[in-house]
Amino acid sequence: MATDLNSPTLRSWIDIPPTSDFPIQNLPFGVFETEERGARLAVAIGGYVLDLYAASQYGFFEDLTELGAAQPKVFRRRSLNAFLRLGQPAWRAVRQRVSELLRHDADILRDNEEAVRDCLLRQTDVCMLRPVKPANYTDFYSSIEHATNVGTMFRDPANALLPNWRHLPIGYHGRTSSIVVSGTDIKRPNGQRKAPDEAAPTFGPSRQLDFELEMAFVVGTGTALGSTVPIAEAEEHIFGLCLFNDWSARDLQSWEYVPLGPFLGKNFGSSLAPWVVTLDALEPFRIAGPVQEPTPLPYLNQDGAHNFDIHLEVALTPAQGSETTISRTNFGLMYWSMAQQLTHHASNGCNLEAGDLYASGTISGTTPDSLGSMLELTWRGTRPLQLPDGTERKFILDGDTVAMRGYAERDGVRIGFGEVRGTVLPAVEY
Repeated sequence: MATDLNSPTLRSWIDIPPTSDFPIQNLPFGVFETEERGARLAVAIGGYVLDLYAASQYGFFEDLTELGAAQPKVFRRRSLNAFLRLGQPAWRAVRQRVSELLRHDADILRDNEEAVRDCLLRQTDVCMLRPVKPANYTDFYSSIEHATNVGTMFRDPANALLPNWRHLPIGYHGRTSSIVVSGTDIKRPNGQRKAPDEAAPTFGPSRQLDFELEMAFVVGTGTALGSTVPIAEAEEHIFGLCLFNDWSARDLQSWEYVPLGPFLGKNFGSSLAPWVVTLDALEPFRIAGPVQEPTPLPYLNQDGAHNFDIHLEVALTPAQGSETTISRTNFGLMYWSMAQQLTHHASNGCNLEAGDLYASGTISGTTPDSLGSMLELTWRGTRPLQLPDGTERKFILDGDTVAMRGYAERDGVRIGFGEVRGTVLPAVEY
């Protein structure tokens, strides 16, 4: 682990405000395109993207043996997948070299005006793409606060958690084709819904559209079918983390989920942030997770700090209205860690693939303003949120925009995730 890349003393020759999500200690990876350049891999630095393909044309990576014969073509792709398949040594070598190029006392890029012009573009001048092309997507259910709230609402408050919940990370396999990059509009889904007081189901637009505040980790190193991943090695397979909004239609979900689980209430759209913050960049923000009782079975039992102190928030903006922050919580509260999720996922021999997405499940805290969904914030619509413009929300309305942001901060260094944003459009009429 190249811990020197995370030193609070590092500075860049690029002017970066202290409130920026992307200081030199971060260097998250993503994919952008312009009409002139097409799709390229990039690293975020301050308000800019560093075009890795352009940088490779100036020979900045030519001595990195970890890349082998892959460069420069690996940097001219529509996803990070091919780069991820090169393995952890290649990821780290590129991050190390980018840090060296951007440090305040490095002149190889800084003093080459042509290279600066070709390699650095303002983020406002590029279109960010979905960072990975996931072959597989799994959504977990790993916040004990969220699971308890949902169990209290829909089942017996005295037995809110199902018997298996404290023994294994609960999850389900979802659909990848409807995972879209931040900024993509989301159409309200149609489906069957049946209220408790209705005699029969009806078909139409969801009346209870919701967001779910989540983080997703990206698999970097895959495995062979039939192999497993020991808990001590799980994090070696994780490239990094993104913000993730798992949009949910609660009325469709509550009617259809028995007996096989989520279906149309979930697969109509999920929003993914464009930047993947590497696990290496988050190393200084490790914290211990909650005490797990009972102690997990040996294959899931782990010691040490495997959670991450990441502050999260959700903001809602009505059409023609102003933004209001409606929730603040922390990723460090998660009961099941990412390592435990990955190890359990592979424990039956299920193979992992580079670019796979594993979402955390809704992240909720213990206070009324730290809940990660409208379902909880309004307690299934019985306690509407009052917005500054005088309107109220039980669930998300057409025209509403939901934005999620996150950052970790320590010793004067802020490692941010950018944002994941989506605006809800009316449903398609049948």
